[in-house]
Amino acid sequence: MDSIRGSQNYLIETAIQHISESVFVGLCHKLGTSELVAMSRDMMDLEDMVDNLIASDGISVMVSGSLREGLRLKGSDLDFMGWPNKHRVIWELSQSQYYNTHRQTLILCDCSDSPPGFTLLYLLSPNMNRQVQGACVRMNKRLYISSSLYRQIMCSESIRKSTQHGPCASGKLGTLDIDTAYCFVSDFWPPPAYSWIDRCHSWPKPHVVDDIVKNGCHFVAIGHKLGRHEDYEWRVSFSLA
Repeated sequence: MDSIRGSQNYLIETAIQHISESVFVGLCHKLGTSELVAMSRDMMDLEDMVDNLIASDGISVMVSGSLREGLRLKGSDLDFMGWPNKHRVIWELSQSQYYNTHRQTLILCDCSDSPPGFTLLYLLSPNMNRQVQGACVRMNKRLYISSSLYRQIMCSESIRKSTQHGPCASGKLGTLDIDTAYCFVSDFWPPPAYSWIDRCHSWPKPHVVDDIVKNGCHFVAIGHKLGRHEDYEWRVSFSLA
């Protein structure tokens, strides 16, 4: 009986291996080989780096979604994230020491009344950005940036005719569908996600985890549908990771 079970297990493992190989070959024909996908990712990294160097005083833009992952899927849209370079989000007041507040506007997270993965953002320093000023609302004697107002303003000022789609402005570039998420960036890893770092024992690799953590996170303009401040909240995004 044991020998029969052993033979059955062997046949099943062999069949799964052949199926996996067939799926891999099919994906290589559809999406490109793993080498081509890796090369495409490297090219997107380089393109982002060059674009951000050029736009060091303005808006940084990052390609996200399937294109960013190196996948060329017929009919898929283009996903972008854009954020103002002179604005930085911090999680704790002590982190303000790393910035020149005369040159950069600091924004502080307030997660005290938001669901996990969401936060309110309020201004710590004077701001001259017209779009940000237009999206500010006053609560508890503080100026908070409303995600819904910011999204509306950025959509209305888009060079392409855009409609709101979740946290994005959706429009067209020729025949391509384009989604742009207008957001803010933090150079720091979220304190509520510290435990994730300790859980990464075998995957991802330590150097990948280090890169993810040191690159911080983003905040996209959409709130939690069941949150108390849906129109004001921002969702923490790990698209860069």
